Amino acid sequence: MALVLLAAASWLPAQNLLDEGWDHFYNLEYDAAIADFQRAIAQDPNSPDLHNHLAEAVVFKEMYRNGALESEMVSGNNSLLRRARMNPSPETRAQFLSEIGKSLNLASARLKQNPNDTAALYAQGIAYGLRSDYFWVVEKSWYDSLRDATSARKAHNRVAELQPDNVDARLVQGLHDYIVGSLPWQYRMVGFLVGFHGDKEKGIRIVQNVAQNGKLDKVDAQIFLCALYRRENHPDHAVPIVQELIRRFPRNYILRLELSVMYSMAGDKVHGMEAVEEAARLKRERAPGFDQMPWEKIYYQEGSIQFWYRDEDQALENLQRVVAGINNVDLNTGAYTYLRIGQIYDMTHRRAQAVEYYKKAIAFEPQADGAAQSRKYLSSPYNPR
Repeated sequence: MALVLLAAASWLPAQNLLDEGWDHFYNLEYDAAIADFQRAIAQDPNSPDLHNHLAEAVVFKEMYRNGALESEMVSGNNSLLRRARMNPSPETRAQFLSEIGKSLNLASARLKQNPNDTAALYAQGIAYGLRSDYFWVVEKSWYDSLRDATSARKAHNRVAELQPDNVDARLVQGLHDYIVGSLPWQYRMVGFLVGFHGDKEKGIRIVQNVAQNGKLDKVDAQIFLCALYRRENHPDHAVPIVQELIRRFPRNYILRLELSVMYSMAGDKVHGMEAVEEAARLKRERAPGFDQMPWEKIYYQEGSIQFWYRDEDQALENLQRVVAGINNVDLNTGAYTYLRIGQIYDMTHRRAQAVEYYKKAIAFEPQADGAAQSRKYLSSPYNPR
Protein backbone atom coordinates (compact mmCIF):
# COMPACT_ATOMS: atom_id res chain seq x y z
CA MET A 1 0.00 0.00 0.00
CA ALA A 2 2.86 2.39 0.83
CA LEU A 3 4.32 1.85 -2.64
CA VAL A 4 0.96 2.56 -4.25
CA LEU A 5 0.56 5.78 -2.29
CA LEU A 6 4.09 6.83 -3.15
CA ALA A 7 3.46 6.21 -6.85
CA ALA A 8 0.22 8.19 -6.72
CA ALA A 9 1.95 11.05 -4.92
CA SER A 10 4.63 11.26 -7.61
CA TRP A 11 2.04 11.00 -10.44
CA LEU A 12 -0.37 13.69 -9.29
CA PRO A 13 1.96 16.71 -9.51
CA ALA A 14 3.07 15.62 -12.99
CA GLN A 15 -0.55 15.20 -14.09
CA ASN A 16 -1.40 18.62 -12.71
CA LEU A 17 1.49 20.06 -14.69
CA LEU A 18 0.20 18.36 -17.82
CA ASP A 19 -3.32 19.67 -17.31
CA GLU A 20 -2.01 23.19 -16.77
CA GLY A 21 0.41 22.82 -19.69
CA TRP A 22 -2.31 21.83 -22.14
CA ASP A 23 -4.57 24.61 -20.91
CA HIS A 24 -1.76 27.10 -21.58
CA PHE A 25 -1.00 25.41 -24.91
CA TYR A 26 -4.51 25.68 -26.34
CA ASN A 27 -4.81 29.23 -25.08
CA LEU A 28 -1.70 30.26 -27.06
CA GLU A 29 0.42 30.70 -23.92
CA TYR A 30 3.33 28.73 -25.24
CA ASP A 31 6.06 29.94 -22.90
CA ALA A 32 3.96 28.85 -19.91
CA ALA A 33 3.16 25.52 -21.58
CA ILE A 34 6.84 24.91 -22.29
CA ALA A 35 7.71 25.63 -18.66
CA ASP A 36 5.04 23.20 -17.40
CA PHE A 37 6.20 20.42 -19.71
CA GLN A 38 9.83 20.99 -18.74
CA ARG A 39 8.91 20.65 -15.06
CA ALA A 40 7.01 17.47 -15.84
CA ILE A 41 10.04 16.06 -17.65
CA ALA A 42 12.20 16.87 -14.62
CA GLN A 43 9.92 14.57 -12.61
CA ASP A 44 9.82 11.84 -15.25
CA PRO A 45 12.67 12.21 -17.77
CA ASN A 46 12.13 8.74 -19.26
CA SER A 47 8.63 9.40 -20.54
CA PRO A 48 8.60 9.66 -24.35
CA ASP A 49 5.17 11.32 -24.16
CA LEU A 50 6.49 14.26 -22.14
CA HIS A 51 9.27 14.91 -24.63
CA ASN A 52 6.64 14.90 -27.39
CA HIS A 53 4.57 17.45 -25.47
CA LEU A 54 7.56 19.75 -25.08
CA ALA A 55 8.50 19.40 -28.76
CA GLU A 56 4.92 20.22 -29.80
CA ALA A 57 4.84 23.35 -27.66
CA VAL A 58 8.20 24.49 -29.08
CA VAL A 59 7.14 24.10 -32.72
CA PHE A 60 3.69 25.61 -32.19
CA LYS A 61 5.28 28.64 -30.57
CA GLU A 62 7.28 29.07 -33.77
CA MET A 63 4.21 28.57 -35.96
CA TYR A 64 2.30 31.11 -33.88
CA ARG A 65 5.13 33.62 -34.23
CA ASN A 66 5.04 33.21 -38.00
CA GLY A 67 1.26 33.39 -38.34
CA ALA A 68 1.03 29.79 -39.54
CA LEU A 69 -1.77 28.97 -37.08
CA GLU A 70 -4.17 31.39 -38.69
CA SER A 71 -6.13 30.75 -41.87
CA GLU A 72 -6.70 33.10 -44.78
CA MET A 73 -9.99 34.03 -46.37
CA VAL A 74 -10.60 32.00 -49.53
CA SER A 75 -8.10 33.11 -52.14
CA GLY A 76 -8.77 30.71 -54.98
CA ASN A 77 -5.42 29.03 -54.34
CA ASN A 78 -6.26 26.55 -51.62
CA SER A 79 -3.26 24.27 -51.95
CA LEU A 80 -1.61 22.15 -49.30
CA LEU A 81 1.73 23.16 -50.79
CA ARG A 82 1.42 26.91 -51.02
CA ARG A 83 2.80 28.34 -47.75
CA ALA A 84 6.43 29.42 -47.81
CA ARG A 85 8.85 27.76 -45.43
CA MET A 86 9.58 29.40 -42.11
CA ASN A 87 12.97 30.22 -40.75
CA PRO A 88 13.13 29.19 -37.10
CA SER A 89 16.21 30.06 -35.11
CA PRO A 90 18.91 27.38 -34.92
CA GLU A 91 18.13 27.07 -31.20
CA THR A 92 14.43 26.40 -31.83
CA ARG A 93 15.17 23.82 -34.52
CA ALA A 94 17.75 22.09 -32.35
CA GLN A 95 15.46 21.99 -29.32
CA PHE A 96 12.54 20.57 -31.28
CA LEU A 97 14.58 17.87 -33.02
CA SER A 98 16.35 17.02 -29.77
CA GLU A 99 13.10 16.40 -27.91
CA ILE A 100 11.72 14.32 -30.78
CA GLY A 101 14.95 12.34 -30.84
CA LYS A 102 14.69 11.67 -27.08
CA SER A 103 11.11 10.51 -27.47
CA LEU A 104 11.96 8.15 -30.34
CA ASN A 105 14.95 6.70 -28.50
CA LEU A 106 12.95 6.10 -25.33
CA ALA A 107 10.09 4.52 -27.25
CA SER A 108 12.49 2.35 -29.25
CA ALA A 109 14.17 1.08 -26.08
CA ARG A 110 10.81 0.05 -24.67
CA LEU A 111 9.77 -1.62 -27.92
CA LYS A 112 12.95 -3.70 -27.95
CA GLN A 113 11.83 -5.16 -24.63
CA ASN A 114 8.20 -5.51 -25.71
CA PRO A 115 7.30 -5.00 -29.40
CA ASN A 116 3.62 -4.83 -28.41
CA ASP A 117 4.01 -1.99 -25.90
CA THR A 118 1.07 0.10 -27.11
CA ALA A 119 2.04 3.15 -25.07
CA ALA A 120 5.51 3.15 -26.65
CA LEU A 121 4.05 2.59 -30.12
CA TYR A 122 1.64 5.46 -29.59
CA ALA A 123 4.43 7.80 -28.44
CA GLN A 124 6.55 6.72 -31.40
CA GLY A 125 3.74 7.55 -33.80
CA ILE A 126 3.18 10.95 -32.21
CA ALA A 127 6.90 11.74 -32.44
CA TYR A 128 7.03 10.84 -36.14
CA GLY A 129 3.81 12.78 -36.72
CA LEU A 130 5.12 15.90 -35.03
CA ARG A 131 8.36 15.73 -37.00
CA SER A 132 6.35 15.23 -40.18
CA ASP A 133 4.32 18.36 -39.41
CA TYR A 134 7.53 20.26 -38.71
CA PHE A 135 9.12 19.25 -42.00
CA TRP A 136 5.89 20.08 -43.87
CA VAL A 137 4.91 23.39 -42.31
CA VAL A 138 8.20 24.84 -41.11
CA GLU A 139 10.88 23.59 -43.50
CA LYS A 140 8.80 22.61 -46.54
CA SER A 141 10.74 19.36 -46.83
CA TRP A 142 8.06 17.26 -48.56
CA TYR A 143 10.00 14.01 -48.85
CA ASP A 144 11.07 13.98 -45.19
CA SER A 145 7.56 14.93 -44.09
CA LEU A 146 5.82 12.19 -46.06
CA ARG A 147 8.36 9.61 -44.91
CA ASP A 148 7.78 10.46 -41.25
CA ALA A 149 4.01 10.58 -41.77
CA THR A 150 4.15 7.06 -43.17
CA SER A 151 6.19 5.89 -40.17
CA ALA A 152 3.66 7.51 -37.83
CA ARG A 153 0.83 5.73 -39.61
CA LYS A 154 2.55 2.35 -39.31
CA ALA A 155 3.08 2.79 -35.56
CA HIS A 156 -0.50 3.85 -34.90
CA ASN A 157 -1.92 1.19 -37.20
CA ARG A 158 -0.16 -1.33 -34.96
CA VAL A 159 -1.73 0.29 -31.89
CA ALA A 160 -5.15 0.00 -33.55
CA GLU A 161 -4.51 -3.69 -34.26
CA LEU A 162 -3.61 -4.33 -30.64
CA GLN A 163 -6.33 -2.04 -29.24
CA PRO A 164 -9.24 -1.96 -31.71
CA ASP A 165 -11.20 0.37 -29.42
CA ASN A 166 -8.42 2.99 -29.34
CA VAL A 167 -10.09 5.79 -31.32
CA ASP A 168 -7.20 8.22 -30.85
CA ALA A 169 -4.81 5.91 -32.71
CA ARG A 170 -6.90 6.45 -35.85
CA LEU A 171 -6.20 10.18 -36.12
CA VAL A 172 -2.82 9.82 -37.83
CA GLN A 173 -4.34 7.35 -40.29
CA GLY A 174 -7.13 9.78 -41.14
CA LEU A 175 -4.83 12.73 -41.69
CA HIS A 176 -2.44 10.59 -43.73
CA ASP A 177 -5.31 9.37 -45.91
CA TYR A 178 -6.53 12.90 -46.47
CA ILE A 179 -3.17 14.52 -47.19
CA VAL A 180 -1.90 11.84 -49.55
CA GLY A 181 -5.27 11.77 -51.30
CA SER A 182 -4.98 15.53 -51.84
CA LEU A 183 -1.45 15.56 -53.25
CA PRO A 184 -0.53 15.89 -56.92
CA TRP A 185 0.40 12.52 -58.44
CA GLN A 186 4.14 13.27 -58.57
CA TYR A 187 4.30 13.53 -54.78
CA ARG A 188 2.75 10.08 -54.49
CA MET A 189 5.48 8.48 -56.57
CA VAL A 190 8.07 8.41 -53.76
CA GLY A 191 9.02 4.87 -52.78
CA PHE A 192 7.18 4.57 -49.47
CA LEU A 193 3.91 5.81 -51.03
CA VAL A 194 3.90 3.72 -54.20
CA GLY A 195 0.63 1.80 -54.26
CA PHE A 196 -0.97 3.99 -51.60
CA HIS A 197 -3.19 6.66 -53.11
CA GLY A 198 -4.87 7.99 -50.01
CA ASP A 199 -8.57 8.66 -49.64
CA LYS A 200 -9.78 12.16 -48.80
CA GLU A 201 -13.33 11.17 -47.88
CA LYS A 202 -12.20 8.27 -45.71
CA GLY A 203 -9.68 10.53 -44.03
CA ILE A 204 -12.34 13.09 -43.15
CA ARG A 205 -14.62 10.39 -41.73
CA ILE A 206 -11.83 9.12 -39.49
CA VAL A 207 -10.98 12.60 -38.21
CA GLN A 208 -14.70 13.20 -37.56
CA ASN A 209 -14.82 10.06 -35.43
CA VAL A 210 -11.80 11.07 -33.34
CA ALA A 211 -13.18 14.61 -32.94
CA GLN A 212 -16.39 13.14 -31.56
CA ASN A 213 -15.22 10.10 -29.63
CA GLY A 214 -11.50 10.55 -28.97
CA LYS A 215 -9.90 11.08 -25.58
CA LEU A 216 -6.24 12.03 -25.79
CA ASP A 217 -6.48 13.55 -29.27
CA LYS A 218 -10.06 14.86 -29.25
CA VAL A 219 -9.11 18.56 -29.23
CA ASP A 220 -6.44 18.16 -31.90
CA ALA A 221 -8.91 16.23 -34.05
CA GLN A 222 -11.47 19.02 -33.68
CA ILE A 223 -8.91 21.61 -34.77
CA PHE A 224 -7.78 19.48 -37.73
CA LEU A 225 -11.40 18.85 -38.70
CA CYS A 226 -12.10 22.58 -38.85
CA ALA A 227 -9.12 22.99 -41.18
CA LEU A 228 -10.39 20.17 -43.41
CA TYR A 229 -13.90 21.62 -43.51
CA ARG A 230 -12.44 24.99 -44.50
CA ARG A 231 -10.34 23.43 -47.23
CA GLU A 232 -13.28 21.40 -48.55
CA ASN A 233 -15.55 24.49 -48.57
CA HIS A 234 -17.82 23.32 -45.76
CA PRO A 235 -17.22 26.15 -43.27
CA ASP A 236 -20.76 25.86 -41.89
CA HIS A 237 -19.80 22.41 -40.53
CA ALA A 238 -16.90 23.99 -38.65
CA VAL A 239 -18.85 26.77 -36.92
CA PRO A 240 -20.25 24.67 -34.00
CA ILE A 241 -16.85 23.04 -33.45
CA VAL A 242 -15.09 26.40 -33.24
CA GLN A 243 -17.78 27.65 -30.86
CA GLU A 244 -17.18 24.65 -28.60
CA LEU A 245 -13.43 25.26 -28.66
CA ILE A 246 -13.99 28.93 -27.73
CA ARG A 247 -16.01 27.88 -24.70
CA ARG A 248 -13.25 25.53 -23.63
CA PHE A 249 -10.30 27.84 -24.39
CA PRO A 250 -11.64 31.38 -23.97
CA ARG A 251 -8.21 33.06 -23.97
CA ASN A 252 -7.41 31.86 -27.50
CA TYR A 253 -8.15 34.91 -29.65
CA ILE A 254 -7.32 33.05 -32.89
CA LEU A 255 -10.45 30.95 -32.36
CA ARG A 256 -12.57 34.12 -32.39
CA LEU A 257 -10.99 35.21 -35.65
CA GLU A 258 -11.37 31.72 -37.07
CA LEU A 259 -15.09 31.80 -36.23
CA SER A 260 -15.33 35.02 -38.21
CA VAL A 261 -13.61 33.36 -41.17
CA MET A 262 -15.96 30.37 -41.08
CA TYR A 263 -19.08 32.52 -41.00
CA SER A 264 -17.79 34.70 -43.81
CA MET A 265 -16.84 31.76 -46.01
CA ALA A 266 -20.31 30.35 -45.43
CA GLY A 267 -21.85 33.53 -46.85
CA ASP A 268 -22.87 35.00 -43.49
CA LYS A 269 -21.27 38.44 -43.43
CA VAL A 270 -23.35 39.63 -40.48
CA HIS A 271 -22.21 36.93 -38.07
CA GLY A 272 -18.70 37.11 -39.49
CA MET A 273 -18.44 40.78 -38.57
CA GLU A 274 -20.11 40.14 -35.21
CA ALA A 275 -17.42 37.61 -34.33
CA VAL A 276 -14.71 40.17 -35.11
CA GLU A 277 -16.53 42.83 -33.11
CA GLU A 278 -16.72 40.46 -30.15
CA ALA A 279 -12.95 39.97 -30.33
CA ALA A 280 -12.54 43.75 -30.43
CA ARG A 281 -14.77 44.13 -27.37
CA LEU A 282 -12.69 41.61 -25.44
CA LYS A 283 -9.56 43.47 -26.53
CA ARG A 284 -10.95 46.79 -25.29
CA GLU A 285 -11.94 45.20 -21.97
CA ARG A 286 -8.49 43.65 -21.64
CA ALA A 287 -9.91 40.17 -21.28
CA PRO A 288 -7.28 37.52 -20.46
CA GLY A 289 -5.42 36.43 -23.58
CA PHE A 290 -6.64 39.29 -25.74
CA ASP A 291 -3.94 41.69 -24.57
CA GLN A 292 -1.51 39.85 -26.88
CA MET A 293 -3.78 40.30 -29.92
CA PRO A 294 -2.68 43.33 -31.96
CA TRP A 295 -5.41 45.71 -33.07
CA GLU A 296 -4.05 45.24 -36.56
CA LYS A 297 -5.40 41.67 -36.51
CA ILE A 298 -8.89 43.08 -35.98
CA TYR A 299 -8.47 45.61 -38.76
CA TYR A 300 -7.15 42.92 -41.10
CA GLN A 301 -10.02 40.56 -40.38
CA GLU A 302 -12.63 43.27 -40.89
CA GLY A 303 -10.92 44.43 -44.05
CA SER A 304 -10.75 40.88 -45.40
CA ILE A 305 -14.47 40.31 -44.90
CA GLN A 306 -15.30 43.67 -46.47
CA PHE A 307 -13.01 42.86 -49.39
CA TRP A 308 -14.78 39.60 -50.16
CA TYR A 309 -18.17 41.22 -49.88
CA ARG A 310 -17.14 44.04 -52.25
CA ASP A 311 -17.25 46.84 -49.68
CA GLU A 312 -14.08 48.33 -51.16
CA ASP A 313 -14.06 51.69 -49.33
CA GLN A 314 -14.40 50.20 -45.85
CA ALA A 315 -11.98 47.40 -46.67
CA LEU A 316 -9.37 49.88 -47.87
CA GLU A 317 -9.76 51.97 -44.71
CA ASN A 318 -9.22 48.96 -42.43
CA LEU A 319 -6.32 47.56 -44.43
CA GLN A 320 -4.58 50.94 -44.42
CA ARG A 321 -4.83 50.81 -40.63
CA VAL A 322 -2.92 47.53 -40.78
CA VAL A 323 -0.27 49.18 -42.96
CA ALA A 324 0.13 51.90 -40.34
CA GLY A 325 1.10 49.21 -37.81
CA ILE A 326 2.52 46.65 -40.21
CA ASN A 327 5.29 45.62 -37.82
CA ASN A 328 2.66 44.37 -35.38
CA VAL A 329 1.53 41.54 -37.65
CA ASP A 330 3.25 38.42 -38.93
CA LEU A 331 4.86 38.31 -42.36
CA ASN A 332 2.03 36.34 -43.94
CA THR A 333 -0.64 38.81 -42.78
CA GLY A 334 1.50 41.75 -43.83
CA ALA A 335 2.01 40.44 -47.36
CA TYR A 336 -1.69 39.69 -47.71
CA THR A 337 -2.54 43.20 -46.51
CA TYR A 338 -0.51 44.79 -49.31
CA LEU A 339 -1.95 42.27 -51.80
CA ARG A 340 -5.54 43.08 -50.82
CA ILE A 341 -4.95 46.81 -51.11
CA GLY A 342 -3.48 46.29 -54.57
CA GLN A 343 -6.50 44.22 -55.54
CA ILE A 344 -8.89 46.91 -54.29
CA TYR A 345 -7.07 49.52 -56.38
CA ASP A 346 -7.37 47.22 -59.41
CA MET A 347 -11.07 46.71 -58.70
CA THR A 348 -11.57 50.48 -58.57
CA HIS A 349 -9.50 51.15 -61.72
CA ARG A 350 -6.46 52.69 -60.04
CA ARG A 351 -3.81 50.62 -61.75
CA ALA A 352 -0.72 52.63 -60.78
CA GLN A 353 -1.56 52.40 -57.07
CA ALA A 354 -2.34 48.69 -57.46
CA VAL A 355 1.09 47.95 -58.91
CA GLU A 356 2.72 49.96 -56.13
CA TYR A 357 1.11 47.78 -53.45
CA TYR A 358 1.82 44.52 -55.25
CA LYS A 359 5.47 45.52 -55.19
CA LYS A 360 5.18 46.28 -51.47
CA ALA A 361 3.76 42.81 -50.85
CA ILE A 362 6.68 41.23 -52.67
CA ALA A 363 9.23 43.35 -50.84
CA PHE A 364 7.63 42.71 -47.44
CA GLU A 365 8.04 38.92 -47.62
CA PRO A 366 9.12 37.56 -51.02
CA GLN A 367 8.26 33.94 -50.17
CA ALA A 368 4.78 34.56 -48.74
CA ASP A 369 1.70 33.45 -50.66
CA GLY A 370 0.57 37.08 -50.80
CA ALA A 371 3.79 37.94 -52.60
CA ALA A 372 3.39 35.04 -55.04
CA GLN A 373 -0.10 36.22 -55.96
CA SER A 374 1.10 39.81 -56.25
CA ARG A 375 3.66 38.82 -58.87
CA LYS A 376 0.81 37.58 -61.08
CA TYR A 377 -0.97 40.91 -60.91
CA LEU A 378 2.05 42.98 -61.87
CA SER A 379 1.49 42.00 -65.48
CA SER A 380 -2.26 41.36 -65.41
CA PRO A 381 -4.75 43.33 -63.27
CA TYR A 382 -6.78 41.52 -60.62
CA ASN A 383 -10.25 40.75 -61.91
CA PRO A 384 -12.74 39.19 -59.44
CA ARG A 385 -15.11 36.82 -61.14
